Amino acid sequence: MNKRQTRAFAAIATAVSVVVFLGMTVDSHRQFPKLTHTENITPAVTRGKDVWHANNCINCHTIFGEGAYYAPDLTKIAQQRGAPYLTAFLKDPSKFYDEQRHRRLMPNPDLTDEDIAALIAFFDWVGKVDNQGWPPRPILVTGAAIPGMDMSMAQQGAAGSAKAAERLPPGARPVSGNEDPIALGEALFRSATPVCSACHSVAPGVNLAGPSLAGVSQRAEQVMASADYKGSADSVEAYIRESIRTPSAYLFPGDMFSAGGTSFMPNTYAESLTDEQIEHLVAYLSTLK
Repeated sequence: MNKRQTRAFAAIATAVSVVVFLGMTVDSHRQFPKLTHTENITPAVTRGKDVWHANNCINCHTIFGEGAYYAPDLTKIAQQRGAPYLTAFLKDPSKFYDEQRHRRLMPNPDLTDEDIAALIAFFDWVGKVDNQGWPPRPILVTGAAIPGMDMSMAQQGAAGSAKAAERLPPGARPVSGNEDPIALGEALFRSATPVCSACHSVAPGVNLAGPSLAGVSQRAEQVMASADYKGSADSVEAYIRESIRTPSAYLFPGDMFSAGGTSFMPNTYAESLTDEQIEHLVAYLSTLK
């Protein structure tokens, strides 16, 4: 092309790009109300957003993958943890989070009850925005170096490709149709929604957002034998099944994983998991003696 043709090509390409960009911008703004459910933006949600900004939460946390990447992504935190847990956590993070155990410190924001309720309302709205799959996975920052948690990819590689494949969730590896329920339960422990391993360690004495599940079989037997137990389980398997389906059926007196007679553990697994999946989880957890 000569110089005149080159200039004409550049001008036409620029004009086309501008038209496409403007068209995409207009289309995005057309879809925003539906994607973000603007009808659900209440005064509490707006106040929660103001609390989020006033406390510079984004300096450590992320929403929709945007933020400091120092602390967990909170895009789906309301759905993953629930209001009772978040309320207790925000009142006193030191009961759940400390620098020695997690190698980082969650400061106490010293929020009022109204601010906490508003912030949770904001998180609930954020979690229901149609973000079209972004971020592609929750950003987890705890447990990576804690014994009993998932192995790193390097460790998996050293252990051999077969072992690594066994630890992947069923949807990410070939399924033979004749797999061990315990193996399926272990995979589900790391892939269910919410992810069990995000809150529970299987290492003795390592409590995260929830208690360690090491020795859960023995604890189940002790609980069922105690006079305080008011549930309906009559076996270890039944106790674990009850804990998954109705986590508030039995609460350990004085523990930090419940408040007001309600467990912080999500009570949605009875609906989000099939009966077969729950049995797989029970089979795996029953082996943690």
